[in-house]
Amino acid sequence: MNGPRDTGWFKSSFSNTSNDNCVEVRFTQGNPVAIRDSKNPTATLSIPTLRPLLASLTR
Repeated sequence: MNGPRDTGWFKSSFSNTSNDNCVEVRFTQGNPVAIRDSKNPTATLSIPTLRPLLASLTR
């Protein structure tokens, strides 16, 4: 099985295409998954900020 390759940033198919209020993900060679906010793609996500997001995804 090959590892994930760099496919670029993408949104969930459940995202509204007319709204930039989304989380985008990207598979990379060096890191399994990169995450960014589509409203502010150059911002960094800190661990305290990321925890509530990840917790809400598991519900």
